[in-house]
Amino acid sequence: MTDNTNNNNAHLDQKPTINGHLQDKLVRDSITHNQNITSQVQARQSYETNTTLNTGIDAGVENSKRNDFTQVQDLPTGTPQGQQTTMPNHTTSSNTVDNASAQTQTAKQTLFNQRDDINNPHTPDTDGNEETHFGYKTVNKAEKQARVADVFTSVAKKYDIMNDLMSFGIHRLWKRYAISLSGVRAGQHVLDIAGGTGDLAKVFSREVGRNGHVVLSDINAAMLEVGRERLINAGCNNVDFVLANAETLAPFDDNSFDLVTISFGLRNVTDKDAALKSMYRVLKPGGRLLILEFSKPVFEPLSKAYDLYSFTALPIMGKLIANDSESYQYLAESIRMHPDQQTLKQMMQQAGFENCDYHNLTAGIVAVHRGFKA
Repeated sequence: MTDNTNNNNAHLDQKPTINGHLQDKLVRDSITHNQNITSQVQARQSYETNTTLNTGIDAGVENSKRNDFTQVQDLPTGTPQGQQTTMPNHTTSSNTVDNASAQTQTAKQTLFNQRDDINNPHTPDTDGNEETHFGYKTVNKAEKQARVADVFTSVAKKYDIMNDLMSFGIHRLWKRYAISLSGVRAGQHVLDIAGGTGDLAKVFSREVGRNGHVVLSDINAAMLEVGRERLINAGCNNVDFVLANAETLAPFDDNSFDLVTISFGLRNVTDKDAALKSMYRVLKPGGRLLILEFSKPVFEPLSKAYDLYSFTALPIMGKLIANDSESYQYLAESIRMHPDQQTLKQMMQQAGFENCDYHNLTAGIVAVHRGFKA
């Protein structure tokens, strides 16, 4: 790394110390925030249920429309054209016992929300039996997207609380530093890929202002729903919420965004090279890409302690808080399988990005990569 990078890291280390009291406050704030959202969502669902019962089918249809993610015709004129891509609903009124039985069997086999398998470019026809990693496991490429969907559908409601607990609140500083490198300005268009619960999109919404626009995209419907509720409640009215696959970014036109970000999401993508090329495609000339992701610690003693913490504490916390230890075991494994800092930089260059660099945070546990489209 350059001296400038080291200075950046040193500057970051000089930020207010995350002491015990601040850690407790961060966790309490996160828990309170999530409880408020849950209460609001429950109240809304109760209201909509009562409205449907009182006013009949028409009200139910209207509520259903309001719960959909952004449709292409609803996006403001002049913004990138994005749309919800929903798997067709093949379930019809069944007249036979055989059909009902088949549907029940399918439901048991398909644990993930079908909308999370949108535009999967990997099928047995395209990839055959080609394999990839899912954590430390080896699976067919065609299966990975659905497996990742299972993980995030399971943890969506507890995702923010777990982030605070797992990182002792430091993930907020990592994200703040990444935003400081974004160069985002008023009036710009921003795409936050795998944006989940909307931490970055919320800040970008404020920074781009009334004349700017933010698209929060995610492949996982459960995560996107949490993000939508959170940002709507925060009054972010210049944000759209779009189901999209990072490998293709199919809903978006070429040269659409001034800034593309992906935070703690790239490691879950089946074909990272394809995703980087899609990010390059949708960026405007002169636009920048920011990737915030777990990486490889540069201090060996820290690396060993980090491994011990990841493979023991994380699954235990996942079991206690989210009632899901396996998903957090996958989290630890997926971090180890992700490319290191230099490898990811080379992948960005191969996708066409120029002036690529990276900044290690917390001794390389996390890194921010940056690249520009010529």
